Amino acid sequence: MTAAIVCSDLNFSWPDGACVLSALTLSIGAGRTGLIGANGAGKSTLLKLIAGELRPVAGTVRTSTDVGYLPQAINLGTRRTVSDLLGITATRNALYAIEAGQAVVDTFAGGTVVDAFAAVGDDWDVEERARAWLDRLGLAGLGLDDRVERLSGGETIGVALAALFLRRPGILLLDEPTNNLDLDARRRLYDAVAAWSGVMVIVSHDRELLGLVDQIADLSGGEVRMYGGNLEAYSTLMAAEQQAAQRAVTSAGAEVRRERRDLIDAQIKQATRDRQGRKVAASRSLPRAVTDARKKHAEESAGRSRELHTERLAAARGRLEEAKRAARDDAEIRAELPSTAVPAGRTVLTVTFSPPGVLAELIVRGPERIALTGPNGAGKTTLLQAIADAATLPGVTIRRGAAVGYLPQRLNTLDDSLTVVDNVRAAAPSASVNEVRASLARFLFRGARADRPAGTLSGGERFRAVLAALLLAQPAPQLLLLDEPTNNLDLASVRQLSQALENYRGAILIASHDVPFLRSAGITRWLRLDRATGLTVIDPL
Repeated sequence: MTAAIVCSDLNFSWPDGACVLSALTLSIGAGRTGLIGANGAGKSTLLKLIAGELRPVAGTVRTSTDVGYLPQAINLGTRRTVSDLLGITATRNALYAIEAGQAVVDTFAGGTVVDAFAAVGDDWDVEERARAWLDRLGLAGLGLDDRVERLSGGETIGVALAALFLRRPGILLLDEPTNNLDLDARRRLYDAVAAWSGVMVIVSHDRELLGLVDQIADLSGGEVRMYGGNLEAYSTLMAAEQQAAQRAVTSAGAEVRRERRDLIDAQIKQATRDRQGRKVAASRSLPRAVTDARKKHAEESAGRSRELHTERLAAARGRLEEAKRAARDDAEIRAELPSTAVPAGRTVLTVTFSPPGVLAELIVRGPERIALTGPNGAGKTTLLQAIADAATLPGVTIRRGAAVGYLPQRLNTLDDSLTVVDNVRAAAPSASVNEVRASLARFLFRGARADRPAGTLSGGERFRAVLAALLLAQPAPQLLLLDEPTNNLDLASVRQLSQALENYRGAILIASHDVPFLRSAGITRWLRLDRATGLTVIDPL
């Protein structure tokens, strides 16, 4: 199969010298490829290099055809329209000029005049096709001349996706395309991805989306390994690989200990022989020439033995390090949080809506786990902020019966100038430094890692630091509010969040469109928030 994307000895560093990719080689052919890896591994940077948004320091990127790219952050501009974002404004202007009997049309590029028929080309039905893609992605209510600055985050992503599908490039690069998309929009995107017949590379933590790919590209340690099949097949294979790698680590560790013991035994035996040789020499029971010959032979033999055992120990240590590199760091968060426990039946939150919708009052009791779903723009974030006392919401009365912890989408609750330890101490002022360090170790911040400034943390590390500061706060939060907690998290961080929530004993209210994550969180009640009807109890998704 001819590769559509070829990266050869690719090197990229940021201006401050931080190396992101080094000597990376990668080939991607037809089909859908899921590009996964830890936060900070370089996934988004690699997509930008393939798209031509960044230039490599060394190495080459070759693509067999045109490339379409959806970044995580979309630059909208203040006066752009949906038509501009779709990239069809010039063609529409040419169509209008032809309909008005004009053979030429002014473009936006400095007033350049071009032939209207040449500008249209074969795109006589561009408006119909654009509308069809908007409808297909659930954006039927948008007009082509609507300003993009008025769109919600999910609507903006939808229009950008429609622009790419409308253009239909030979290679399509999508960086976290489901971020900010509600459930309906996600399902529409899944359908579009499943129907795609070209080359597609997707960076995502969305497990349902990664279930649609044909192969997984795992970026780890500066290398990419390819695995046939979707995320489930990859996970099965990785589990088997990691079991074998852990067995290899155990075996190599035992070999190192054995070689170390053999070296010590050899040294003890040699010391005994040396002592005996000195006694014989001191007794002068043998001629001097014989004694000297024996001493020389013993020294040569000891040197060979020492060299042999040292080489064996070094080789065993090398095999141990190689085995450790093959075994991924699969560390788990193991925080015990008994202080967050809420007795069954105790009311921790009452929210009264006026005028009432389908649900006039939301009452949260005991250790309930509630999912808050609904379309983009329905007000889920605003409601969580109001419950957390971070925003006001007219017509809503909130009564809190427990300490509240709030995890916002932007993870902006840390002081970047402070260390991880000091950030947690600020949230738990009565805890000693040793107590904080012991707790942070369970969130995988051990030793010097806990002394790093928050501003230097990777995405996954920052998430764990925010989570630690939230869950270790004093008083302990007995009501946890999570706003799209899995956005921009790698798969390992999502797993670690699930582990932390398993140990949490209080009530949880989660606004999320990530259905697999919600199921793993043990949701006990599902609610839907809609602008028209308010809160509604729904069946599990």
